[in-house]
Amino acid sequence: MRTEGLLIQSQQLAQELQTRQNELEQTNDELGNKARLLAEQNVEVERKNKEIEFARRAVEEKAAELALTSRYKSEFLANMSHELRTPLNSILILGEQLAENAEGNLSDRQVEFARTIHGAGTDLVNLISDILDLSKIESGTVTVEAEEVQFTTLRDTIERMFRHEAESRKLSFSADFSEDLERYIRTDPKRLLQVVKNLLSNALKFTERGAVKLRVGVAAGGWGKDHPILSKADTVIEFVVSDTGVGIPPEKQKIIFEAFQQADAGTARKYGGTGLGLAISRELAHLLGGEIRLRSAPGRGSTFTLYLPLNYMGPAYARGTSDPASGRPAVHQPIVLPAPRAEQVQDDREDLHPGDTVLLIVEDDPHYARVLLALARDRGFKGLVAHTGADAIAFAKRHVPAAISLDVFLPDMLGWTILSELKRDPATRHIPVQIVTIEEERQYGLERGAFSYLNKPLTTNDLEAAFDRLKTFATPRVRELLVVEDDMRDRMSVVELLAHDDVNVSTAATGTDALRQMRSKPYDCVVLDLKLPDMTGFDLLTEIQNDEALKETPVVVFTGRELTTDEEAELKRKAKSIVIKGVRSPERLLDETALFLHRVVANLPPGKQRMLQSLYDTDEPLVGKKVLVVDDDVRNIFALSSLLERHGMGVISATTGQEAISQIETQPDLGIVLMDIMMPEMDGFETMQRIRGDARFQRLPIIALTAKAMKGDREKCLEAGASDYIAKPVNTNQLLSLVRMWLRR
Repeated sequence: MRTEGLLIQSQQLAQELQTRQNELEQTNDELGNKARLLAEQNVEVERKNKEIEFARRAVEEKAAELALTSRYKSEFLANMSHELRTPLNSILILGEQLAENAEGNLSDRQVEFARTIHGAGTDLVNLISDILDLSKIESGTVTVEAEEVQFTTLRDTIERMFRHEAESRKLSFSADFSEDLERYIRTDPKRLLQVVKNLLSNALKFTERGAVKLRVGVAAGGWGKDHPILSKADTVIEFVVSDTGVGIPPEKQKIIFEAFQQADAGTARKYGGTGLGLAISRELAHLLGGEIRLRSAPGRGSTFTLYLPLNYMGPAYARGTSDPASGRPAVHQPIVLPAPRAEQVQDDREDLHPGDTVLLIVEDDPHYARVLLALARDRGFKGLVAHTGADAIAFAKRHVPAAISLDVFLPDMLGWTILSELKRDPATRHIPVQIVTIEEERQYGLERGAFSYLNKPLTTNDLEAAFDRLKTFATPRVRELLVVEDDMRDRMSVVELLAHDDVNVSTAATGTDALRQMRSKPYDCVVLDLKLPDMTGFDLLTEIQNDEALKETPVVVFTGRELTTDEEAELKRKAKSIVIKGVRSPERLLDETALFLHRVVANLPPGKQRMLQSLYDTDEPLVGKKVLVVDDDVRNIFALSSLLERHGMGVISATTGQEAISQIETQPDLGIVLMDIMMPEMDGFETMQRIRGDARFQRLPIIALTAKAMKGDREKCLEAGASDYIAKPVNTNQLLSLVRMWLRR
């Protein structure tokens, strides 16, 4: 029985073992199947990875192609700008000269033809600028420079631009800014003004009778519900431009925002234009984080509303998204850069009253401008801050400050250009200008009428002392002038010429007497004849230069003797100005002393004002001077030569960079160079660098002329060695002003 039991148990175990073995075989089969599936999946993953790698490489290649295309497009636009602006430059310059009819040999009808040519050329320039604007927006190369824009300044600018045009069209025009607006809006002022100008220009163009109105206020609604920026903005500002013009049919209200499209695009259309204005305006509105809405009906006028956030928050739509207002893809991806002036300095422009002592601070660095403003306020000034040269000139003419603190290196122009502009204008000539810069050009600044010259870096004590001197000088008082002349008749004639109730004139017949008087009381200016009985004028100047208390006193040398080269060089080091007695010498002496005494020209007697005005209108700095015009386009050479020769200059020309260098080396009396940038073989940049590489031509004035409209060109020109820069089409008055300034230098 025991054996039988063990047998049964053994049989049961054998059966269980067989079952387990069967299960194990089944599991092994399943594992084999899974291993095969995993291998197949690995193969599929490898195939997918290869596809992804191919796709990544394709995307990279496409991105590289797009970047290359964008670069080619930018280069094409720059070259197209040059090719179009170069002939336009000739048209505008020659048309303007013909319209002036300086020789009086054209009939009224011919003069009208010339004005029409000039006007048509100007329209073409504006068209080129519009095309470039649209292309740069769509290629994503437009920058936003957000800063605080005061609504009062915006209103004044708009009224000044459009009031006269509305009156000439016999239309009513109003610009209503709501009282509940804050002091400023933070956006890009240039782009904002461009949009508003486009909308107002269209309103005036399409309105024959009635009114055009601009209303600016806080918006309660009206923009798209799905707008990504406006829906998040705390405050939205609306700029509403309404007119009583022809109106726009509903079916045309979308296409007018497309480039080159107009509501009336037929061959018999009544209104001209390219149809770019609204396309640019819409893209710029998106760029500023806003949008434009339109309400219109035929015969009832139109209302365009620009909505913008009070504080700039970025572009409205990113690349590839759609604008819900139009359904059009928003292709622009702007480069948003913080502007150098993003930290707007809160000055006192809204708190100026008659009788305030105002200091205009011209400084592009907001931090340094804030330091100067605080110190100026501590010394009793109210401060105005300008970050660009254009703003500085505009503020000086609008507010006529008591004094100006001027930096030389500014984003749009050199401080020397501003100083020259201020001193040429009788309305601003008397304002004392304090130069604050890192540049070592002290003598040049003082010769050109600067009140003082400070080199950075400066201590607080230096600045406080400088502002104290400005405050003392700006206080209204009778100026002190000393005339040093041994001939009694000449002495009395000079006194008669310069005397007025704003100047107390003292006289001295000897150098010893002059030194005694100068050491007994301070003088604002000295007029010196070189021929004295006890010492020469050179000796007296040396004594003045060696005396710390006297060395800053401006000295105008008024002499009739012929100066040698060495004598003239010595006088230029020691005196502020040299006037040679001659035909125009009384006017020049009055002009130079008025400059250093900071006399208000409007307060002088009418006869002396006429003397100065005749001197301002003269071409004396240009007559007989030699100018080299470098340009590969003979039309430009002809146009510029005609302009400069009319003002008494001798013109030589060159069509290549190498020819220009040869001309400079063989013309020892060359006064100035006008250098085109885009030329074959050797461009203007390389030509200027090679010219500056020769120590003999380090100080030769070179003004760069270029039709390229790309950002940074001015900086490239200055780095290459240009003294100054002017863009084509050339404004003839600006060019002549620059040439006069650099020839005087």
